[in-house]
Amino acid sequence: MLKTRFILPIFLVKALTTFGQQPPLHLWYDQPAHQWEETLPLGNGRLGMMPDGGVTHENIVLNDITLWSGAPQDANNYDAYKRLPEIRQLIRTGKNDEAQKIVDQYFICKGKGSGGANWGCFQTLGNLDITYQYKDTGFTDYRRELSLDDALARCHYKVGNTSYTREYFTSFGDDVDMIRLTADKPGGLNLHLSISRPERATVSAKGNTLVMEGQLDNGIDGKGMRYMACMDLRLKDGTMHAEKDALTVQGATEVIIYLSAGTDWRNPAYKEKIRKTMAVAEMKAYTVQKQQHIAYYKKLFDRVQFHLGGLTADSSLTTDRRIIAFRESGGADNGLPSLFYQFGRYLSIGSTRVGLLPPNLQGLWANQVQTPWNGDWHLDINVQMNHWPVEVSNLSELNLPLADLVKRMVSNGERTAKAYYHAEGWVAHVITNLWGFTEPGESASWGVTKCGSGWLCNNLWEHYAFTGDTKYLADIYPVLKGSAQFYKSMLITDPKTGWLVTSPSSSPENWFTLPNGNNASICMGPTIDNQIIRELFNHVITAGKLLNRDAAFRDTLDKALTLLPPPGRIASDGRLMEWMKEYKEPEPQHRHVSHLYGLYPADLITPETTPDLAEACKKTLEVRGDDGPSWSIAYKLLFWARLHDGNRAYKLLLEMMKSTLKTNMNYGAGGGVYPNLFSAGPPFQIDGNFGATAGIAEMLLQSHAGFIDLLPAIPDTWKSSGKITGLKARGNFTVDMQWKDGKVIRYRIASPTPKQVKVKVNGQIREIVSEKI
Repeated sequence: MLKTRFILPIFLVKALTTFGQQPPLHLWYDQPAHQWEETLPLGNGRLGMMPDGGVTHENIVLNDITLWSGAPQDANNYDAYKRLPEIRQLIRTGKNDEAQKIVDQYFICKGKGSGGANWGCFQTLGNLDITYQYKDTGFTDYRRELSLDDALARCHYKVGNTSYTREYFTSFGDDVDMIRLTADKPGGLNLHLSISRPERATVSAKGNTLVMEGQLDNGIDGKGMRYMACMDLRLKDGTMHAEKDALTVQGATEVIIYLSAGTDWRNPAYKEKIRKTMAVAEMKAYTVQKQQHIAYYKKLFDRVQFHLGGLTADSSLTTDRRIIAFRESGGADNGLPSLFYQFGRYLSIGSTRVGLLPPNLQGLWANQVQTPWNGDWHLDINVQMNHWPVEVSNLSELNLPLADLVKRMVSNGERTAKAYYHAEGWVAHVITNLWGFTEPGESASWGVTKCGSGWLCNNLWEHYAFTGDTKYLADIYPVLKGSAQFYKSMLITDPKTGWLVTSPSSSPENWFTLPNGNNASICMGPTIDNQIIRELFNHVITAGKLLNRDAAFRDTLDKALTLLPPPGRIASDGRLMEWMKEYKEPEPQHRHVSHLYGLYPADLITPETTPDLAEACKKTLEVRGDDGPSWSIAYKLLFWARLHDGNRAYKLLLEMMKSTLKTNMNYGAGGGVYPNLFSAGPPFQIDGNFGATAGIAEMLLQSHAGFIDLLPAIPDTWKSSGKITGLKARGNFTVDMQWKDGKVIRYRIASPTPKQVKVKVNGQIREIVSEKI
């Protein structure tokens, strides 16, 4: 038996008794969904499904994470670098507005960029619509739920004297969508089924099968990605009839629906693969499929168990009402934060899979052909935030699809580096798509931010930091090195300070006012660039030493580090400076807080090592405010957690958990969560969910400062009692802990090989030897 460390053992028996029974992790409702943001998300990393639970008519939105319009393109302006001297000289002399005009004319991508059809868009696969016929009218005893414990959605109701049950899951076993419809009276199921999508689809029916197929627009000749969805039915009792493009069922007691889909993205034999997948799935009994699905899912989900003591909402309260009550009571429901945390882990598992794609702005769930912001990958925080919870929350392998995406971007990024900066290495700017776009965006006001590639390298590095996998490090080392080569190659000397800085650049999506009253975004050396480059150079040096590579290149990075600006500079008002100069800010409460990158996700600023900069970060956050889209609120939550202010972090969580049904695009005031716990920008953006999950973990465990810190930012409302098991710390440590009255009373730190590690417990740092897993 593994040893466990005990502290204050007088509390142990009571604590263990308190956490003997864990409440089920369910979202539930007493009526069908009325809009998409109330439906229940199911996903297996490739396929997605969102049923609304309608009684007489049910709409189930279908998704495939690889379904994109558009096509590869080369939008580089290969003469752009010739404009660099002029642009840089204008910036040096304070004429940033004039420099921005030149950037807009010559230094953005060719064509329409993300606004063009050939850029592409992540799209909904379509809709499965089921119309139900009953002898009676009206329904009672309605319950619709999503179980995070087993990744199953269910719907139950009565019409007359007949009880109806539906069960849905996207199988982690045989990679199909599964739906089982049952009636407790023989012959009680009469229904009509069809599949459709808003455009570019043909549907045919034959026997017990529906097939939808088509080809999306590539923005060139209309011949883009091909796709197919296939649905088969199996009945108990009753009859089935195929119409031209639909299926009708009469008098069945049970209907099992099998549905799979695919595209020709890196998969030319997609149709054959779909048919084979369906055939294999249909050979197994439904109960076997369900058991396999749950077993595979739980291997990931059950790694972390989390429970907070104290007040919890009445179990009779539906999830949508529970969200409202949570806000109105000031957070008097400790069960909801733990549910929300685990919901984020659930979404991670459902929206990505090793060997496929990382979650985009929608995860993999979308109900539109034109998804907000194209449902792409934004590189100036959003895709990175999507991956912040996976390491600490013990889902480490779910970082690998992002590494694969980044590796596919490198060759394009090398062309972009040459075209715009005449530089070595590779670069990516603000946005990318399925085709690995790396060029600047279509507007100077946001598109020339060049920290995207460096920021991605932070995510790649974190997988190594948490796992210690040197084989993985060797695999990604060329990516890290290439990014460092780019920045080293394009840095210039600021004549006023002597520092090496980027130029032209911008602080993501933000702007400032020049002394002449004009606004501009283009600048040199924004703080986030300086922080990312410093961090990246250090990571490449460390990796090179571990792998015994590139000693000469490491030396050049060492020298460059001495010439970079410091991780942060304090303005005259005590805040951290976002730019090299103290510009007036047109929007002091801007949604991005990019210049605090050094505080999180980096470790360049900590309360222990740089207290003055940490204090400047606090003042920055006070001025920035707590409002914004959900991802921005989540980022601020993470900042306050790193500053060890649990109550302020919790205040941000409360701010994020306000109930909303708004879907209008809102860049400023907004945020909130929908009834199905999706985070709202609005509209829905999944990064807010993932940021909140990372933030809750960061309140309980931190490991970036050279030691494992237990309960570094626990809010007062969580202090009464709590327990979490299975969190991960850097160095490949697994951490379990239990607390009472804000003090750790029990903890366990384990690793594959026992080794020394520093742990901060109840304010005291001690050195221990980890237990063997």
